[in-house]
Amino acid sequence: MVRQGLWLASGALFFLIAAGAAFAADPVPVFEVDAAWPQLPNGWVISNVSKISVDSHDNVWIIHRPLTIPADKKSAPAVVELDANGKFVRAWGGEGNGYDWPDAEHNIFVDYNDNVYISGSSPSGQSKTTRSDDMILKFSADGKFLKEFGGRSVSKGSLDPAAVNKPGDIYVWPKTNELYVADGYGNRRVLVLDAETFAFKRMWGAFGKPPTDDAFSGGPGSNGQPAQLPGQPAPASAPPAPFELEGQGPDRFAGPVHGIAVSNDGIVYVLDRSNRRMQLFTPEGKYLGQMFLNRGGPATGSASGLAFSPDAQQKYLYLSDYGNSHIAVVDRKTLKVLYQFGVRGPEAGNFQGVHHIAVDSKGNLYTAEVAPGARAQKFLFKGLSPTLPPGALSDAQLAAKP
Repeated sequence: MVRQGLWLASGALFFLIAAGAAFAADPVPVFEVDAAWPQLPNGWVISNVSKISVDSHDNVWIIHRPLTIPADKKSAPAVVELDANGKFVRAWGGEGNGYDWPDAEHNIFVDYNDNVYISGSSPSGQSKTTRSDDMILKFSADGKFLKEFGGRSVSKGSLDPAAVNKPGDIYVWPKTNELYVADGYGNRRVLVLDAETFAFKRMWGAFGKPPTDDAFSGGPGSNGQPAQLPGQPAPASAPPAPFELEGQGPDRFAGPVHGIAVSNDGIVYVLDRSNRRMQLFTPEGKYLGQMFLNRGGPATGSASGLAFSPDAQQKYLYLSDYGNSHIAVVDRKTLKVLYQFGVRGPEAGNFQGVHHIAVDSKGNLYTAEVAPGARAQKFLFKGLSPTLPPGALSDAQLAAKP
């Protein structure tokens, strides 16, 4: 059987068995892909959709990487807003006066006041430069520049309160109007800012410990690869350390710290992609527990993006598995994986590089795929079912190399 390991703060280890039978122990949410979504005007195309966000009006925002589109294609602007039916609303983005637009677009988040936050991941993410995206930008919904935190190639590391270093994700919690940052591809921490002023509030690392920069704090795609520190030459290559399949895992985040969101009941969920886990914290950074997603692989990284079901209790948590090309449906309270769907492939409903995800007020699920998928998809919420959907993955499918 394929097992999901769950560690709680008490240190007690439980094993959760991924659903593989026809009947579910409890009703589960099921989805159906909408192959006609989205619709773009002007012959525009999009490529490497790195993030997707749903605003308070149920409009869907995507950010993609126009510089990765071939010259013979007509690229949409970097930021595209669509309505729930996939029809075009507006688009904007790119270089402008007074701010540093990222060299590799990575994140977009629309807060409860319709402010739009953007960050980048250069020099990763098919960037054309070696410059570092060490900034977060804030715009109005129509693209008016409002504020910048950090700048280009200015990060001083994981203890720097004045800049980020290629953040993996950004999220504004309405209760406190605080901006939570999964920071990221360069740094190894959670950073919290005031969303209005960008004033520094607090930071923490894995297990709630102080953040650290370490030459072996992780790297793209595997645990234990050397990481380049700001202002230092690239370290010599070394074979990755063996991945830990038992116990609590490494005492620090690996690169990238890739996903973050805060639930209605005030739990901060942080995705540690290369360590194949999600850690839970209080808003102040106290460690609460963790779960592993597809810890045994076969891919070297898993938990990439997350979203909650729209009910007040947020009963379900959805996790995208970047390395294995799955979506996991999780009971949020128990952290039990109820089932997973999607395999690696170009067909509608499958994934190639599923990166971040979002959910609207009706429970529909949206996915963003970077290379080679380079698309956004919509999955219609079809209700709760006492049986697992036909697309639920078997143990053999979960164990197969993507």
